[in-house]
Amino acid sequence: MFTLGPIGFATPWLLLALTALPVLWFLLRAVPPAPIRRRFPGVALLLGLKDDEAETDRTPWWLLLLRMLAVAAAIVAFAGPILNPEARVAGSGPLLVVVDGGWADARDWPRRVEKAEALVAEAGAAGRPLALVRLSDAPETAAFQTAEAWTGRVAALEPQPWAPAMEPWAGALPEGRFETVWLSDGLDHPGRGALLAALQGRGTVRVIESPRPVLALHPARFDAGKVVLAASRMPAADALQLEVLARGPDPSGIERELARLPLAFAAGEARAEATLDLPPELRNRITRFELAATRTAGAVSLADDSLKRRKVALIGAGPDQEGLQLLSPLHYLRQALEPVAELIEGSLSDVVLANPDVVVLADVARLTQGESDALTEWVEAGGLLLRFAGPRLAASDISRFEEDPLLPVRLREGGRTVGGAMSWGEPKALAPFAEGSPFYGLVAPADVVVRAQVLAQPDPQLAERTIAALEDGTPLVTRKALGDGQVVLVHVTANAEWSSLPLSGLFVQMLERLAVSTRAALPGAAELAGQTWVPEELLDAWGRSQDAGEMGGVAGEALAAAIAAGPTLALPPGLYAGEDRRVALNVIGPETRFLPADWPPSVPVEGLERPEAQALKGAFLTAALALLLLDVLAALWLAGRLSGLRRGVAVLALALLPLAPDARAQEAMPDDALALEATTAVVLAHVLTGDARVDDIAQAGLLGLGDKLWQRTSVEPQLPIGVDIERDELAFFPFLYWPVTADQPTPSAKAYDKLNQYLRTGGMILFDTRDADVAGYGAATPEGQALQRIAAGLDVPPLEQMPPDHVLTRTFYLLHDFPGRHPRGPIWVEAAPMAEAEAPEGMPFRNLNDGVTPVVIGGNDWAAAWAVDDGGVPLLPVGRGMAGEQQREIAWRFGINLIMHVLTGNYKSDQVHVPALLERLGQ
Repeated sequence: MFTLGPIGFATPWLLLALTALPVLWFLLRAVPPAPIRRRFPGVALLLGLKDDEAETDRTPWWLLLLRMLAVAAAIVAFAGPILNPEARVAGSGPLLVVVDGGWADARDWPRRVEKAEALVAEAGAAGRPLALVRLSDAPETAAFQTAEAWTGRVAALEPQPWAPAMEPWAGALPEGRFETVWLSDGLDHPGRGALLAALQGRGTVRVIESPRPVLALHPARFDAGKVVLAASRMPAADALQLEVLARGPDPSGIERELARLPLAFAAGEARAEATLDLPPELRNRITRFELAATRTAGAVSLADDSLKRRKVALIGAGPDQEGLQLLSPLHYLRQALEPVAELIEGSLSDVVLANPDVVVLADVARLTQGESDALTEWVEAGGLLLRFAGPRLAASDISRFEEDPLLPVRLREGGRTVGGAMSWGEPKALAPFAEGSPFYGLVAPADVVVRAQVLAQPDPQLAERTIAALEDGTPLVTRKALGDGQVVLVHVTANAEWSSLPLSGLFVQMLERLAVSTRAALPGAAELAGQTWVPEELLDAWGRSQDAGEMGGVAGEALAAAIAAGPTLALPPGLYAGEDRRVALNVIGPETRFLPADWPPSVPVEGLERPEAQALKGAFLTAALALLLLDVLAALWLAGRLSGLRRGVAVLALALLPLAPDARAQEAMPDDALALEATTAVVLAHVLTGDARVDDIAQAGLLGLGDKLWQRTSVEPQLPIGVDIERDELAFFPFLYWPVTADQPTPSAKAYDKLNQYLRTGGMILFDTRDADVAGYGAATPEGQALQRIAAGLDVPPLEQMPPDHVLTRTFYLLHDFPGRHPRGPIWVEAAPMAEAEAPEGMPFRNLNDGVTPVVIGGNDWAAAWAVDDGGVPLLPVGRGMAGEQQREIAWRFGINLIMHVLTGNYKSDQVHVPALLERLGQ
């Protein structure tokens, strides 16, 4: 194919005819021949006469140019011009299609599949064997097969929610020579260079990349008590404004958007950050963050237990003394916990009512009976009581002879100090933490020593309740379970009076291990090691949550490696639960950086979206015909046969008549205006009754319902239309509102045929008798009698009163009542088959059919409740006061449910029955 700029020619040799145009120019100049001049005296007799037919002595230059252009346009047309041709030398031999198939491909996966299908079709037309590999899969040598064998398999491919592992594929390529087309996501993944070198060693390589930017969200972190969110992009181009959504369950357990945060990229910047400040109650509900309008796993950051700040109550033995902060036990606790926890201070009875996660008692010995009972009940319900020793606890007789419920062990009288009765020769350091201790893995600094402590009685349970000890084996921290909660005692003070522990970083780490405050955003390998982590929730490549299914638990060491390097085929992204916490494995890490793939000059790179090739033959032929028509008009004008402008316009219209659309097409559809208006968008319609007032209310009602659909849903209906069932076509409308009047005539046989066909092909009719009593359907009111007369000729299925589990109660809003202008009244819908009258075991709803109920019958006068004027103000009163406006709101919601049901069917029921559907498909 010969190309000239963006235009190619299928038969370029025909363009040689353009070289004959100069010859044609001289030939046309010679016709007609120049007249010979002769002097003749008798010509004087002709003076004063008028010649109506004039003929020029030579063809004007502009007419010659017009004819030359017409001929040139015809020559170009027959040469087969094509705009944006895909100029590529047809390959031969095997073709290998390589697809990255990672999370970054999800941003435009349908286009990648289309491109891969085009490559398969091209290989099939050329008779080339083909193989396709997805680099996000485990390496496996691909076998070349016929293109027909790959046709159906390409459409079933899906991206994976992890980055492709490229280096192992370098050793799994097919043998022999072959051409490679690489559908790349544009990122420089590890091992890309090695794989490219291996492919180039087998043949030519061509790369296809998407121009769309890659956007990703990093895991959230805490900084100064606020949530910090960061996002990255590639490439770093112009300024960009995004939004981050925080999602989580509301109090009723339904996942909703809890917060929305703007995030702005400066021009040329690849990373942007923003902070989110939320109340603890709302922040603790967040389960995921995601970039708005970006559907990839990299744009989602799952939130685990590290995001939840605990509410910690601090209670001391007495008020802090002014000027003696460093001696106050609560001072060290505040400094350690304030950055990572919500602190509550007050009396014990008050803070227990606030239901904190942890209560800290610093050297509080005696409690009243009421305080003890309230605290015991709170711990048994799952609370954590953390107690610190001190002079008051050492001097008291609490838990001397019988173990106190709010202490983990019995205590000896007095205590142990350097130089005391049971003295040490010198302060004691901490022993390494045992494997079963929550502090296992922490390293105690050598400068942390204990000078005094309260001692535990050597009871049989002491060893199992000791979770930290000194180097001589003396218990330092003891713990016991109480109901669903725990009681922990630190046998030293919370200040630096008895030990240097509160002065060290180990103090904060031990509090974190006791679940007092927020855990580290990214747990270290030591914290994950030694446990089995079970997946609870996984992400797919589009960032959608899915059940983990039967995936088994993973070792903590493997999970730690995946958190550091990214998820893999064996460890997909999701939430993993351990013994006492959940950890999120996200696609993007805190320090993940994106680098663009740098391809060598020998590798051609194409865009994923190429301009579509367009044949221009028809356009050039049309231009040639138009120029020839102009030539005819010009020749007539030069000959004097067009005496006026009107005649010229008439001839031009006559000449263009063959280009006009076929008049018979107009005869085939007499209602083209209605068809065009009804099919350009979703249009709601109402049946014209002949009663002007009823028809006006129906029009205003559908106008108000359409406004609410625009505001609240993705449905964007145009202005409603009134239809005449005798004359108009009904198939264009998904929904008909039929207000029944007492004097409405019975439809003709032709109208019944159209109505029955409409109901059989998925349309819905809402019959509204407007009498507040659908028993009128049984002839109790004039409107009910009219409805019975009209419905006699309709193919209406068996009806039943709408059951509580019908899909109309939950297509968009969860509804129990369906009021209009009248508050109550039964509604009749298509009855469920008898075989499906009972809900299957374990299912909350019946397994209803997948169709849409063709008729809905009621009498609540919904159009009157929906009706608004051109300014959106309700036209008719509904009820009284705020109760009436609430009734109008529920009426609008019922209307929205109706339209969503018509447009989507019983998809809500399908969602409920997904397990049963999957089981049926498996059979």
